[in-house]
Amino acid sequence: MFPLPNLTEILDSLLWAVVGAMAARHYMPERSTQDVGIAVLSKDAPEVRRRLQEANFRYAGELAIPGSSWVSPEGTSVDVLELSAPWAESALQEAQENRDPAGFPILPLSYLVLMKFEAGRLQDLADIARMLGIASSNQVEAVREVFRRYRPEDLEDLESLLMLGRLEQMGPEGAAPPFSG
Repeated sequence: MFPLPNLTEILDSLLWAVVGAMAARHYMPERSTQDVGIAVLSKDAPEVRRRLQEANFRYAGELAIPGSSWVSPEGTSVDVLELSAPWAESALQEAQENRDPAGFPILPLSYLVLMKFEAGRLQDLADIARMLGIASSNQVEAVREVFRRYRPEDLEDLESLLMLGRLEQMGPEGAAPPFSG
């Protein structure tokens, strides 16, 4: 793959989490990506930018959504999304207890689905369907609960994505294969 920058040391003491395709691989089979996406609180963005500069990351520009793009000293692209949504702080706090094998905090499935849903891009919707298609009943219920709280008007669309994901995962005998992520 590609070298991952040591963001844990750089962003120590700040709330942050891996998002995007790197986070989605925690919940579904991995798809190819060439960058790392992280989310931070908008109020922490100036400090995050300062720390990245001090760690010799090169500023590559602003994103179309609130945030900025950086290149690590090793050449890895890092997109920093600046969150101000009402759910952002809770999501990033929960991520601190949801770490991948490399020790990176990963946005919990319920909030990753919400974030991808709000982005509304085709790839994000496909990721949602795939993640929900193999999610446990407890994980699905946690996603529903987050939607009930923050996007109740979109519960029907969420259920449609869940059904599409389950249909996609059906094997020839009608059973979904297990995911060992």
